[in-house]
Amino acid sequence: MRGIVAIDEKGEGARDFIEENVRVPILGFSESSEESFDPSLLWRMYVGHFLSRWGARMWEFSVGLYMIHIWPSSLLFTAVYGVVEAASTVSFGPVVGKWVEDLPYKQVLQLWLLTRSLSFLVAGGTVTALLVYFGPMSKTFLAFMILVVITNISGAISVLSTLAGTILIEREWVVVISNGQSPEVLTRMNSIIRRIDLICKLFAPVLTGFIISFVSLVASAVILALWNVLSVWLEYWLWMSVYNGIPALKVNKPGRKVYCFSCLWPETPLGESVENAEGGRGMDMPKLKKEIMECLSKLLCFDAWIVYFKQDVVLPGVALALLYFTVLSFGTLMTATLEWKGIPAYVIGIARGVSAIIGIVSTVMYPIIHSHISTLRTGLWSIWIQWCFLVACLASVWMHNSISSAWMLMAGVAASRFGLWMFDLAVVQLMQDQVAESDRCLVGGVQSSLQSLLDLLTYVMGIVISDPQEFGKLVIMSFILVSSAAILYTWHCYRVRKHLFHFEKILSKIN
Repeated sequence: MRGIVAIDEKGEGARDFIEENVRVPILGFSESSEESFDPSLLWRMYVGHFLSRWGARMWEFSVGLYMIHIWPSSLLFTAVYGVVEAASTVSFGPVVGKWVEDLPYKQVLQLWLLTRSLSFLVAGGTVTALLVYFGPMSKTFLAFMILVVITNISGAISVLSTLAGTILIEREWVVVISNGQSPEVLTRMNSIIRRIDLICKLFAPVLTGFIISFVSLVASAVILALWNVLSVWLEYWLWMSVYNGIPALKVNKPGRKVYCFSCLWPETPLGESVENAEGGRGMDMPKLKKEIMECLSKLLCFDAWIVYFKQDVVLPGVALALLYFTVLSFGTLMTATLEWKGIPAYVIGIARGVSAIIGIVSTVMYPIIHSHISTLRTGLWSIWIQWCFLVACLASVWMHNSISSAWMLMAGVAASRFGLWMFDLAVVQLMQDQVAESDRCLVGGVQSSLQSLLDLLTYVMGIVISDPQEFGKLVIMSFILVSSAAILYTWHCYRVRKHLFHFEKILSKIN
């Protein structure tokens, strides 16, 4: 698309565009870059990914139940935790992406595993202390709040470390390993990676739900902490064997052009200055403004956001991010609400497992559908499939029976995962195909940050509407956002189709 829009109606530059895209495959790989390696290394990568995602999915499911138990009859603590977690990713997501881009893969891997295991260990320990020794009416209220704060901070750090691992593996290693091979190889690897994540999303909540229901919440928190301490050693061995066995992972990455936020500001005419009130000395206004803007650019990573919004795939990325502004998932707010309505934890875990099975089916179907239609059209069909299933969730708002409403809500959310995960895979592959290699980590960090920003707004709404009886208002808001995402992606498809039609007319004139 980037090359298509640059071609004028006279066809100037069209031949260069065709020759360039014939010589360079769509993923930016060349045949000479293909590396041979032991296929067992891929299985080690998949096992390592399974171990890392299992712990993350255990915590993701459990934290909502921990918070509703610590402060019963209110979604306040659950929503506050969500705000802290999402705000940390919004603030530091681009920084994490830049960090993954700049540091060697080996160093990123070591820091990721170390910070993740330690943060989960602290989170599990503080939750255990809260459940055993403290409560909202405890006389030692100060100690209670300190432990809650530590739990929120350690949870946020664990999410940031998991984000670093996600960018490293899903946005970098997968693309590097598939370098020089057909696009179907990348599609298959993406599907397997997503399938592993969904398998963890299936079995981790089910197992955790049974532990919570038939043993105790405390036991689940202790097991979470122990899992992350014991599994990290095996993970490190697996990841390092992949790193040492594939030479392409040791190759230095090309540099990226740095966009400075201050460059967007017009220069002040020379000679302008501001007078110092005491000494009457002037300071060059353009220089001062430039220094301030450069500091803000580095602090807030404006350059990363500028790079992101210059991408051709920005609209699909924004559409995917809008799907995070929702309570229509088995996240902490919906899990806590279902618990409040009287749905047992193991039933919630099973329902979440069913949704994961549907998601796994979608990852199996994605390569098949993708082989018959384009990535763009796969995304278009999938997001509207998701929208259709979520209509059932909207209808559940007006059901008077609380239990029936809860079951209808769970059914609609579970079924919608078929469209959601195919859409997620389609957008990820669009970004892998169309984002330059030097910008992949940065764009991936900003994408995660944008998704967390919308996720943050969901939890802010959870704080505003913290009464579980008014959960239906959040459902209606979420459905409106899903509709907006579907319309936005449809508009992107129309624009791409329009440019392709224009390009075909130019080619016909040339011929």
